[in-house]
Amino acid sequence: MMKPILKQSHGPQFTRILSVGAARGDLNVPNDDLVGPIDSSDEWIQQRTGIISRTRASRDVQALDLATDAAREAIEKSGIPADQIDAVIVATISNIQQTPSMAAVVADNVGANPAAAYDVNAACAGYAYAIAQADALIRAGAAHYALVIGAEKLSDVVDPTDRSISFLLGDGAGAVVIGPSEYPGISSTVWGSDGSKAGAVGMNHTLAEYHRGESPWPTLRQEGQTVFRWAVWDMAKVAKKALDAAGITGADLAAFIPHQANMRIIDEFAKQLKLPESVVIARDIATTGNTSAASIPLATHRLLEEHPELSGGLALQIGFGAGLVFGAQVIVLP
Repeated sequence: MMKPILKQSHGPQFTRILSVGAARGDLNVPNDDLVGPIDSSDEWIQQRTGIISRTRASRDVQALDLATDAAREAIEKSGIPADQIDAVIVATISNIQQTPSMAAVVADNVGANPAAAYDVNAACAGYAYAIAQADALIRAGAAHYALVIGAEKLSDVVDPTDRSISFLLGDGAGAVVIGPSEYPGISSTVWGSDGSKAGAVGMNHTLAEYHRGESPWPTLRQEGQTVFRWAVWDMAKVAKKALDAAGITGADLAAFIPHQANMRIIDEFAKQLKLPESVVIARDIATTGNTSAASIPLATHRLLEEHPELSGGLALQIGFGAGLVFGAQVIVLP
């Protein structure tokens, strides 16, 4: 008797990003509002990070709310009916519940129910990871259209007296709709991790310790020099690999959109990649701060608002952060 052969699904050969949406925290927080508890100054923060102010969300605004708002804009701009989106991926480290996923609630909020929905926890590389997954799911035939969101409310995990990372962090969400394409719109992703450096950036306590009364509320901390060196040296190599994987050079780019971690890192990156003057570099960190998984889509949204002529051009995006994890790919800007 013949063994039954399982049927396999296949999707389109190529995908691309169709649209971008954004939602920033409703509060503008200048450096002067944060310098007291860390015994610092506006000048010191600007010199070290390039941040002038950051957006943060009011107490009653959750990362879920920001994610929903960004998603609604992306869906509206894409022209794809929400009920045709069958995969929703949210990259976040600030869902206030271990479960259910933020993605499932967002999917329902925007009218994409019953889409497959899940969260990705890859810190500042989360958005790049989610883009890689959405691209693969659509090309495999497991989804037709995907909604990818990076959403964070990092002000919930900030210790105002911490000098290592607290003054960097902001709140916001960026979203994209990804669908089939007649041409390659998302290149192969170069991604990975190095768990041997897990202690370099992350939470200073566990929720279990907090629950047992053994520690204060967990907040983010980092070893600044370790992270800076890794980001500048190792991530420049990853960015070069991503260009190679896409079959292009830095001169072919219209834009460079790195994770908005620190302006000094962004500047050093551009130097190492020898990017020509024609490449527009995203510097959203100056007034948004570091929003982890939300930073690349937020920076993309602002870049396209300020430079609409970049639409259709190539952009190299790279995320890197706690884990340590990293992910990079070249995309065609919507």
